[in-house]
Amino acid sequence: MSAPSTADLGYRTQNPATGEVEKQFDTATDEQIQQALEKSQKAYQEWSKRPMSERAAIVKKVASLFTERRKELAQLAAREMGKPANEGSGEARFCDAIFSYYADNGEELTKDQVVKDIDGQKAVIERLPIGPLLGIMPWNYPYYQVARFAAPNLVLGNTIILKHAEICPQSALAIQQIMDDAGVPEGVYQNVFATHDQISTIIADPRIQGISLTGSERAGASVAEQAGRHLKKVVLELGGSDPYVVLSAEDPKAAAEEALAIRLENTGQACNSNKRMIVMDDIYDDYVAGLVEKAKALKPGDPLNPQEGTYGPLSSEAAANALVEQIEDAVKNGATLHAGGKRVDGPGYYVEPAVLTGVTKEARAYYEELFGPAAVVYQVTSDEEALELANDTPFGLGGAVFATEDGRAEKLASKLQVGMANANAYAAEGAEMPFGGVKRSGYGRELGPLGMEEFVNKRLYYVVDED
Repeated sequence: MSAPSTADLGYRTQNPATGEVEKQFDTATDEQIQQALEKSQKAYQEWSKRPMSERAAIVKKVASLFTERRKELAQLAAREMGKPANEGSGEARFCDAIFSYYADNGEELTKDQVVKDIDGQKAVIERLPIGPLLGIMPWNYPYYQVARFAAPNLVLGNTIILKHAEICPQSALAIQQIMDDAGVPEGVYQNVFATHDQISTIIADPRIQGISLTGSERAGASVAEQAGRHLKKVVLELGGSDPYVVLSAEDPKAAAEEALAIRLENTGQACNSNKRMIVMDDIYDDYVAGLVEKAKALKPGDPLNPQEGTYGPLSSEAAANALVEQIEDAVKNGATLHAGGKRVDGPGYYVEPAVLTGVTKEARAYYEELFGPAAVVYQVTSDEEALELANDTPFGLGGAVFATEDGRAEKLASKLQVGMANANAYAAEGAEMPFGGVKRSGYGRELGPLGMEEFVNKRLYYVVDED
């Protein structure tokens, strides 16, 4: 994600629909950070020794509370980062699915892997917890991002210190309340309103065994550099500029409307959104027309009460201005703006949904991630050209290919340089589906069986019978 940071403004709830600062929170003191580290280490000693079945039972309660409190959680997300309330409710339900998946499957996912089992010798690979972890989470999915990091590690037996984004403190506190109410022991999961300097202190502390960050390339590089200096493992989920290749379509306009609906989920603020639409020349004109018609018909809406045909605000004024600047730069360097791309007059951080074509390599938008309601469309004349363009990006998170002919989409999708390739589907969503990328999109995986493989001691246990 490439939206600019507003961390220097501190922890606060600033409603993106109005611009009003509704509530502010103090950052943690250095003493509180040291207390959190001490509690995390102490809790790990007890939590990791419990049978996994006991940990899983508590995590299962965490899961159910996300669904039970989905309306409250959705309202908080709408007020803090502008997510339409219906999408926020769905995000909370997805958290239920994620926590439930690891609670239900943790023992199977961590069972011993036999290497050798013959008379007099036994060798297995065990999967054991490693200790306290630091999670640095973003604002765009304030619950889901935490769930996919916290769920497998809580079941595994690790403990967590969680630093959430400065613009969603109440969402962060709501997660802490869920953990407490579900019976997660004190110190096992701790939310801290830490400063960047305090995050550096936590990373350097020898009690911390690993760090997971979802955020910008700049933040990822900084955290990885610090972690490397202290020999700590890191999982990074960074930006994305996913290709969305349409080789053929029975109804190009309908295909375009579907693509725009996907692009506008979370007001375009999703790392694996379909940011680059690559369309075959024989359907290109109708496809672009469909995008433009739909984009122009949309109106600003209230994220607390979303209605059909509306779109929400971006998360902050800095994010809105940054997107407009990228669009203006693209036009300056030869692109055509068919719709939108401007700030909406009035309060809040609304940007009209944009449709751009003809983006050149001289434009920032060609290689940068556009984190907001902007559809960029490229015209190609062959499958080979589509593939070359799809892979011409510093990112490698996900990608999708669509075609009506048997095998055509699969053939091209298999050659995408990404962590998640999809044929005739936008994305494979589900708690059991691993998420992560390659190149500048980061490294490591979350969700699915791979999500429990990151912060784990894969210990070889070898026994020889002396008899």
